[in-house]
Amino acid sequence: MIGFYDYTVILTYIGFASGTMGMFCATTKHLRMAVFFLALSGLCDMFDGKIARTKKNRSEEEKSFGIQIDSLCDIVCFGVLPIMICFKMGMYHIYSMVLLIFYGLAGVIRLGYFNVMEEKRQEQTDENRKYYQGLPITSMAIALPVVVVFSPLLPDHRTFIGVLHVLVAAVGSLFVIDFKIRKLSAKEILLLVIAVAVSVAVLLFVWRSWWAFWHFHG
Repeated sequence: MIGFYDYTVILTYIGFASGTMGMFCATTKHLRMAVFFLALSGLCDMFDGKIARTKKNRSEEEKSFGIQIDSLCDIVCFGVLPIMICFKMGMYHIYSMVLLIFYGLAGVIRLGYFNVMEEKRQEQTDENRKYYQGLPITSMAIALPVVVVFSPLLPDHRTFIGVLHVLVAAVGSLFVIDFKIRKLSAKEILLLVIAVAVSVAVLLFVWRSWWAFWHFHG
């Protein structure tokens, strides 16, 4: 069989499976579950790199494969899936679709650029990366669930759709704007995981008002 098969890629593949499940949910308008799977994919992505680095004897081919497979899964989970969710939530006008296309293309460009620069960086040093260049594409796995969780606080569905447009435009732009953002420390990642977990818990278990909001306004 072609490819590399060891524990370093398992979490990446679980994240991909979660993203695919999210797309199934989005196409059948189970939007609450689609957002849950988006957040779950993001959670997997937070730790897949740390797990991969625990294997000290990886070959150069294994390292390169890990970079490529991670980005390929990322564009599915954090590029295509958010586009489908936002489209099903109401971003289906022509200008909305143009914005969603821009978001997806910016994500592809960001990941392609990252792959080139990361391979170059790894040829020069074994140190862990301290900064991201541009906003990581996985950021949408945090931003979109948080917006959805707090959507019942907005005055109406039209306002929510407006917020979605701003979110997609802002996050997509930050994918390709050249700026540095510091990588999170272990404590900061833990706090972020807790924040996302709380948001997802609200989405899953305190969902009656959210669903009523969607059903009435959607």
